[in-house]
Amino acid sequence: MGRDDEPVDSMEIDGQQQLKVEDPAAVPEGFNADYLRVYYGKLFPYGDFFKWLCYGNDGKHPGCDQSYVGCREFSFTLENDIYLRFQSFDSAAELESSIKEKCPFKIDIGPVYSVDPAKRHAYAQSGNNVFVPVERELIFDIDISDYDDVRYCCSGADVCSDCWPLMTIAIKILDTSLRDDFGFNHILWVYSGRRGVHCWVCDSKARKLSNEQRAAVADYFRVYKGGENTLKKVSLAGPVLHPFLARSYTDVLESFFEDKLLLSQQLCASEERCQKMLDLIPDENVASELHDKWQGNRRSSISKEDVNAARWKQLKTTLQSGKHKVQGLRRCVEEIVFSYTYPRLDMEVSKHMNHLLKAPFCIHPKTGRVCVPIDPNNCDDFDPTAVLTLSQLLGELNAVGFQTDSENNWERTSLEKSIWFFRTSFLQPLLKACKEELESAYNAKLQQSKNSLNW
Repeated sequence: MGRDDEPVDSMEIDGQQQLKVEDPAAVPEGFNADYLRVYYGKLFPYGDFFKWLCYGNDGKHPGCDQSYVGCREFSFTLENDIYLRFQSFDSAAELESSIKEKCPFKIDIGPVYSVDPAKRHAYAQSGNNVFVPVERELIFDIDISDYDDVRYCCSGADVCSDCWPLMTIAIKILDTSLRDDFGFNHILWVYSGRRGVHCWVCDSKARKLSNEQRAAVADYFRVYKGGENTLKKVSLAGPVLHPFLARSYTDVLESFFEDKLLLSQQLCASEERCQKMLDLIPDENVASELHDKWQGNRRSSISKEDVNAARWKQLKTTLQSGKHKVQGLRRCVEEIVFSYTYPRLDMEVSKHMNHLLKAPFCIHPKTGRVCVPIDPNNCDDFDPTAVLTLSQLLGELNAVGFQTDSENNWERTSLEKSIWFFRTSFLQPLLKACKEELESAYNAKLQQSKNSLNW
C-alpha cells in the first residue's frame, strides 16, 4: 500500500506524529498533501456540499430525479498537475471516499450532463450525440489581475487592502443587479483563495439558461471592452445612461472612486498616472488644457495628500463646464470612473455551460487559503489577507484535539463561521425553494394524469 493510500487518523507532518499542542501556530505555514489529507479527512463539509449540488433531488420526495446528481461532472487536479476530468458520484459518501483517496489539490465543478459523464464513451459509440450539458449554474469569475492597469500597489496575483476593494465593488454591483434586474435569489459568492471572486447563481431558471441566454446576461454587464492596445476601454454611448449603469454610478462607483480609489492608488500623483487619465479624454485640446493646469499644480501649494482630489476636481469642472458640452465629452467623467472601477468579468466563463469552476471550500495551493463564501451584505468587511489558511486550521485542530469519529470537527475551528454562513444564508433557503418547485411540478403531473384518466 503506497503512502498516499494510508489513512491519516492522527495528524502526520513529514512522516512524524505531531504532538497535540496548545499553540495554534505550531503547524508550519505551507501547503502539502499531508496537510490536505487531514483537511479532507476532518474538515471538508461533504454533507452540505453534496446537498447543494443535489438541488433537492436526494431521494426524499417522489418528484425528485434520482439520477440527477450522478450526471454532474467533477474534475480533480492531483499533485503534479495530474488532471482527472468527468468524475461523477451518486452519493455524498462516494464523493467523500474518492476525495479522501485521491486528495485533489483542486476540485472543479462542471455542468450536469444528459448522461453520466463517467460513462460518456459508452454513449459515444452509439453514434448519437447524447452527451451534452443540460444544466449549469450561471457563473461569474473576476480576477484582480485584470485590473493591473488601474492599481499601483500590487500586480499579478498579489493583493492588498488598497486594491481588494475593487473586488468588493464588483460584488456589490453584480449582486444587486442579479437580484433586482434579473430576479435571482440564490447567489453564492466565494473567495477564489488568491486573487479574485467567483459567483454562482443557483436559481433553477439560471441553471437552465442556454449558452445564448448566458451570453446575453454576461453582455448586459459588459461595459469594459478594452483590449491591450486600446486606450479608451469604456464608451458610454447615447444621451442617457442605462438605468443599471446610472444606478451603479450614483450608488457605488462615483463615491468609491472619489473617496477611496483616487487616494489609495494615488491616481493623479505622477506625470505618468495623470497622462493615463488624460488619454481617456477624446478631445486633445481639453486634455492639453488640463495637462497645463496640472503642471501648474506642481508649483502651487497643493499638499501631497489632496493633489489627487484637487486634480480630479479640476478635470470634472473643466469637462462639465458650459464651453465643453460637446457630445463626445458629455459622458467623459463617467467613462473615466467606469474605466477605473467597473467590474471586469471573464466573459468566456459566464457564456458556456461546460466551463469548469473551482469548488467552494477548496484550498488554494499557492496561498494555502480556504475558498470561503463571502457575504455580499457585509463584503466591505472581507479581508483576503486574513482568510484562514490550511496550517492555521490544522493548528486549531491540534490545540482542541480532534475526534476520529466526529463528522463535525469543523465546529471546533474557525471554519465554523464560513460553513454556518453557507448553510444558513445560502443552502437552507435554496433547498426550501427546490423542494417547493419539485412538489409543484409533481402535483402538476399528478393533476395532468388525473385529467387524462377523466377523459
